[in-house]
Amino acid sequence: MNCDDHAMKDSASDSPTLPCFPQLEESLRLQERLMHVSRLATVGEMSSGIAHELNQPLCAMANYARACDRLLALPDPDIGEIRDTLQAIAAQALRAGEVIRRLRSLSRPPRPSREVVDVNTLIAELTDLIQAATQHNRVRYRFEAGLDLPRVLVDRSQIQQLVLNLVRNSVEALAEQPVEAREVVLRTAHTGTGDIEISVSDLGPGVAPTVAPHLFTPFCTSKAAGTGLGLAMSRTIAGAHDGSLDYHPNKPTGACFTLTLPAAQAGSH
Repeated sequence: MNCDDHAMKDSASDSPTLPCFPQLEESLRLQERLMHVSRLATVGEMSSGIAHELNQPLCAMANYARACDRLLALPDPDIGEIRDTLQAIAAQALRAGEVIRRLRSLSRPPRPSREVVDVNTLIAELTDLIQAATQHNRVRYRFEAGLDLPRVLVDRSQIQQLVLNLVRNSVEALAEQPVEAREVVLRTAHTGTGDIEISVSDLGPGVAPTVAPHLFTPFCTSKAAGTGLGLAMSRTIAGAHDGSLDYHPNKPTGACFTLTLPAAQAGSH
């Protein structure tokens, strides 16, 4: 916002006219569009890992199909072995379909719909997509699930997008690190005040002190092809859930982003 914008706000505050609801509605629509762009950017930047993840079941299906062809060509084919091979093809097809289903749910425009969920289950649903990104980049992924956590009232797809964005940032930060140092750790835990923490940490180079104050500013990015919207929209999502998203340096090195969410109140749906 520039100085003229502040002057316009001050002038408007002195006026007895009612707020301009069309402008508010347009602002909300713009926020929704920016969030959708951020979602597509997250999915797009993970596309190479996702392609790798899909290629594995597709290659397995092709190999199993060739095996079936060889078995059927035998003078006395083993029907049981052929049946087992066909079942393996079906299992790999379901695996590929599940990856595509999760990808579609993340890339479609958001439909705000909150539900009470177990945060560990919410994160476990992302395992295939996270491993697609980490394995493709030779990064180890570890999920440390907190025990006996209260449930949270959230828009499932928005929180999953936020977590994926944080994981993707960590994977990219580790690109120049030695392979043995490439590890992303995702944790869930109590905060001690009744809230839930989801943290993503890595052993990368961390965030430069000059950049840290601007991390959540829209269009602020150090990536050559980055949009600068990921962390800004992630913090917007956290705030919309009455939570917070913060950064602090990881020890001994690296970065740690922590999402805090309030526990669902009794009677929440």
